[in-house]
Amino acid sequence: MTTFLRRYPRVVIGGVLLTVLVLLSLFAPCIAPYDPIKLNVAHRLRPPSAEHWFGTDAYGRDVLSRTLWGGQISLTIAVCVSIASTILGTFTGLIAGYFRLMDKIVMRIMDGLMAIPGILLAVAMLSLSKASVQTVVIAITIPEIPRVVRLVRAVVLSLREQTFVEGAVTVGTRAPAIMFRHILPNALTPIVVQATYIAASAVLIEAYLGFLGVGTPPEVPSWGNIIAEGRNFIMLAIWAVLFPGLFLGTMVLAINILGDGIRDMLDPRIAKRL
Repeated sequence: MTTFLRRYPRVVIGGVLLTVLVLLSLFAPCIAPYDPIKLNVAHRLRPPSAEHWFGTDAYGRDVLSRTLWGGQISLTIAVCVSIASTILGTFTGLIAGYFRLMDKIVMRIMDGLMAIPGILLAVAMLSLSKASVQTVVIAITIPEIPRVVRLVRAVVLSLREQTFVEGAVTVGTRAPAIMFRHILPNALTPIVVQATYIAASAVLIEAYLGFLGVGTPPEVPSWGNIIAEGRNFIMLAIWAVLFPGLFLGTMVLAINILGDGIRDMLDPRIAKRL
């Protein structure tokens, strides 16, 4: 364990931070001292104390409870966006990289999607539909897919010319078998690393959308919604923004550190140098 920590400190640090935040969010029903949506106007805008560790917001709700519960929403969105965009992007990138005709069609579509800022595309989609967690996941996933497609396509283009792929083609192996049995396993390292970055990006975008008021419904205690509600009282109750913001920043930092550590661990050239 000591050797692993010395060689891959970012994996350990990022993993520990992320594990703590995940556990706090998952066990929020047991840890949170108060109902995150119950109003208590008599306790509004109270500073941090022994009764309310993170203080209360403008409606008297406990900020600690809302922050812990909000982690569940943000984590759910991050995981769903990361999985969905990685699977769809990997499958599309394999097709675009292996079949030359499909490459031209697919990449022109991806270029069109990337020409639109992701946050604007998400806002436009959410404006046309009812606000919900599922809608937010779809709105964030679509702008993330082109990044995965371009990454996988570049990897496939280089692997397609390798000797083991040419040998598989020579013996008559079908294209799907070559893509999923020979090419995909050798492309997993950059895909896994990209998936972690997508998760971190999804957490931030969800917070942006919540801050703009077009993300999850207002009654849902996500980190973006909590910060958006607290910004109007930041001069009177900075704790309503500070603590959920710290959790949000720590979550993004932990995911990015873990992603860098996984890259160092899985990339043979970096691992050999370490």
